[in-house]
Amino acid sequence: MTEHSSTSPTPRRVAVVTGGSRGIGRESAERLAADGHAVVVNYAGNEAEADKTVAAITEAGGEAIAVRADVADETEVAALFDATESAFGGVDVVVHAAGVMALAPLVDLDLDALDRMHRTNIRGTFVVDQQAARRLRAGGALINFSSSVLALAIPGYSAYAATKGAVEAMTLIVARELRGRDVTVNAVAPGPTATALFLDGKDEETIARMAAQPPLERLGTPRDIAEVVSFLAGPAGRWVNGQVLRANGGIA
Repeated sequence: MTEHSSTSPTPRRVAVVTGGSRGIGRESAERLAADGHAVVVNYAGNEAEADKTVAAITEAGGEAIAVRADVADETEVAALFDATESAFGGVDVVVHAAGVMALAPLVDLDLDALDRMHRTNIRGTFVVDQQAARRLRAGGALINFSSSVLALAIPGYSAYAATKGAVEAMTLIVARELRGRDVTVNAVAPGPTATALFLDGKDEETIARMAAQPPLERLGTPRDIAEVVSFLAGPAGRWVNGQVLRANGGIA
């Protein structure tokens, strides 16, 4: 009698990407799909752009769906994770890229704008991380987004930088709270990156000046940041935990 060893195929890893319809979120979603993840593209309001991300992934041979949820609404975020588990069986990677930015000197900033950033950037991170901490499978990864403006201390960014300081604090603590779960928790802190979020409202002179500041003398691209996300989500990044990776070309 000859014994035959049989191995079941490795189940596909599943990633949820918030803010996955545009910019760094979209690039990260497409990169994770190329890495072999089934991807849930979360969006808040731009269904058409989310559908474009899903179409790009499926046309490249990947698997993706789009699910709407306000990241600051705990009921909608729970439903997002429910939909992910229903469609793909579980959650292995959460990339929380959704965020908003309003710029003005502290003395001039409208407090409604402060409240909007607080709701999306701080409460949204707390709500998404809460579901991620409850649901990520062993071997999973939670990747939040901070910003290198914390290190740069650029005038006009006080409120936005404050929200990202909160993101960093949550990231470092959640990493330690998940001891024993085999789940990594890190934050990526991009420098100036050529996305609509960064470019909107800036004139060409300002953009050129900021592009010249890093030693590499250019703006980052969404692909640059997606490469870091891919590293943290994959097997090569398993020993990186409780860290903030400043992907900024050396600007800070």
